[in-house]
Amino acid sequence: MHDPRIIVALDFSSADDALQLANKLDPRLCRMKVGKELFTAAGPQLVEKLMAMGFDVFLDLKFHDIPNTVANACKAAAKLGVWMVNVHALGGRKMLMAARNAIAQGSSSTRLIAVTLLTSMDQDDLADIGLQGQPEQIVERLARLAHDCSLDGVVCSALEAVNLRNQIGKDFCLVTPGIRPANEGQTDDQKRITTPRQAIANGANYLVIGRPITQSSDPIRTCQRLNEEICDIIL
Repeated sequence: MHDPRIIVALDFSSADDALQLANKLDPRLCRMKVGKELFTAAGPQLVEKLMAMGFDVFLDLKFHDIPNTVANACKAAAKLGVWMVNVHALGGRKMLMAARNAIAQGSSSTRLIAVTLLTSMDQDDLADIGLQGQPEQIVERLARLAHDCSLDGVVCSALEAVNLRNQIGKDFCLVTPGIRPANEGQTDDQKRITTPRQAIANGANYLVIGRPITQSSDPIRTCQRLNEEICDIIL
């Protein structure tokens, strides 16, 4: 598979644990996501090691700061050579434009996407922070903003992917966390979840999957099985 749709969330606290799992996986079957915990613990050196093993890396640091700071962070990510990096859409238009300008379209292989709402958030959480509307309305508003600013796509719940695909079009990249295999009932700390097959059918391009793979007794077989589950409906 030349464009692996599965992104493995390396939710570890050490480089050794992350590399131990990476050694059990195949870059032809999956990409890797390095988030805040692992990046803080292991730094860019780990990202470089993963890329040297052949993996595309999604640097999931959700940059959210003043425009100049975010622009410089995005430049550093692109220079590092990551496949994808994200910013937070709640940073607003000026910040998103600064990020887009820092990773100029066509001049870098790094894709730039925005986080809309975290999949752990529900209606009560939105009310607490003063955001008006249903989660899907806020997600659409933020996704449209990211699209207006020429970002490559957004992170969203697979449950919201159908609407975003219909509203924004086929060329906008949708990356969906909160994915659990059909035979696994546990939701952990994610509230808006769905299965891999349903997520792809809903219009998702890439699926972020953590514990079902990272805690599997046979990670490569789990990854193969997940790919088999979605291979006949990839858009």
